[in-house]
Amino acid sequence: MRINKEGYKIIVIAGLICLATWGVFYKLLVSHESTALLWCGSIFLIFSWFFIVFFFREPKRIAIHDNELIFAPCDGTVVVIENVYEKEYLKENMIQISIFMSMTNIHMNWTPVGGVIEYFKYHPGRFLLAWLPKSSEDNEHTTTVVKLDSSHKILFKQIAGFLARRIVSYYKKGDRMAQNEVFGFIKFGSRMDLFIPANSEILVEIGDRTIGTQTPLARLVKNNKI
Repeated sequence: MRINKEGYKIIVIAGLICLATWGVFYKLLVSHESTALLWCGSIFLIFSWFFIVFFFREPKRIAIHDNELIFAPCDGTVVVIENVYEKEYLKENMIQISIFMSMTNIHMNWTPVGGVIEYFKYHPGRFLLAWLPKSSEDNEHTTTVVKLDSSHKILFKQIAGFLARRIVSYYKKGDRMAQNEVFGFIKFGSRMDLFIPANSEILVEIGDRTIGTQTPLARLVKNNKI
């Protein structure tokens, strides 16, 4: 199992904290001959550290390239599919597809389409539960707009959740990205919103589980306005 580079520092710090905590447990409990409690505490600390390591796992996946398809940018569960007015940048009616990532999901983010980044902005904000509708605007998030070679424009957001405290994006305005490349990482619980052309063919339903780079969310219609 590979570990994502975003986890290196956190894993080391968590390991040191667990080790220091075990040392305190040892001094307090051994002197009172509380061997059972020491074992329980040790198992809990080991489990906690391995969970953090597990959280930052990095899967090896085959990148699929299809200019007509929009792929899932993350692992998770589809929680929203609705028609909305995108007011931050595109300022037109779009279809919003939102994917919620639980603590057990891989939290790497991939590019759902290939093209040039026309707009990128980081928004500081709150840390509401990621599945709440207002988290899309109120929570800390990034907004990225990609213009495809077909002139379609796709907007997607990385949204921090209740526990997430850092969003990482590897691209900036003007960069060209290939479809299904690693785009970034959201640490500890989060969500991603995609805003796609209103006449796209939706290929998923609410409740469907997605696999980043592998699950097609929608198909672009060729005669979409330019």
